[in-house]
Amino acid sequence: MASEFKVHILGCGSATPSPRHLPSCQVVDHRGRLFMVDCGEGSQLQMMRMKISMHKLNQIFISHLHGDHFLGLPGLLSTMALHGKGSGVTVHCFQEGADYLRAAMQTLCPNVPYDLKFNILDPRGGQTVWEDETLRITTFPLYHRVPAVGFKFEEAPKPRHVNGEMARFHGVPVWFMKSLKEGADFVKEDGTVVPNEQLTLPPTPSSSYAYCTDTMFDRRLVASIRGVRTIYHDSTYADADAADAAPRGHSTARQAGQIAAMAGARELVLGHFSKEDWEAVKEAVVRAVSAAELIVSGETDKAMNEYNAVRHQKGD
Repeated sequence: MASEFKVHILGCGSATPSPRHLPSCQVVDHRGRLFMVDCGEGSQLQMMRMKISMHKLNQIFISHLHGDHFLGLPGLLSTMALHGKGSGVTVHCFQEGADYLRAAMQTLCPNVPYDLKFNILDPRGGQTVWEDETLRITTFPLYHRVPAVGFKFEEAPKPRHVNGEMARFHGVPVWFMKSLKEGADFVKEDGTVVPNEQLTLPPTPSSSYAYCTDTMFDRRLVASIRGVRTIYHDSTYADADAADAAPRGHSTARQAGQIAAMAGARELVLGHFSKEDWEAVKEAVVRAVSAAELIVSGETDKAMNEYNAVRHQKGD
């Protein structure tokens, strides 16, 4: 991703924390603005370790109300209050989460010094939850044991780059540079039209990122995230435990690779690891890459046959 769009993964574990993996939490940094996605236990300590400023955090998004995605939030909000955070905080979550947090904060910290707001999410997804001229954040449904949504971050198209040598050659004035970056052709005084493509270079690709956990394998997810550059996907289970994944609302790493490939993603980040040993995690990465390569090469049916064979062996 471009340096102005960064994803800090504070926790990538599943329900049970381990010395290696804390529960789910991420902070997306877009041009210095911070957006937190989920807030499991230990999130504020990880922010301190990673030197991520709480004072810059104003938007918090909660995918669902399981404790490993949510229980770090009362502590974080309380610490913000103790540190005298001035600017407001908006928590985007389901109605039950907002009710819980209001009651918890009334007990833990009744005089919050900042403006604490709640934006209620629709579990069906399809909402634009934050937007300005450079970035849009939307929701989409996930397929878990409880209502859950994912979050898609999409940068606006970036301006084209001026080819300085060609612009000088054709006498493009400084005042026209903004229009040139926006794609306008340049018309000389004699009426000659110089196409924009001769005066500019392609723009830097815009970043896009989809947060997809917790969720079982479901082809409907592909339509929601198609074309996204980078996907973070639930990969709780290894292939050997594939029969347990869907009933518990989770995916295997192989299934994460299948979803990423079908969606046309360029990068896949695996997460929501179980507390298995590290060798199982490394095996999961290999499985995800294998599944993605099969689909990218046009062997979607073969990839799905492998997945179905594992399910049959496990009696799912």
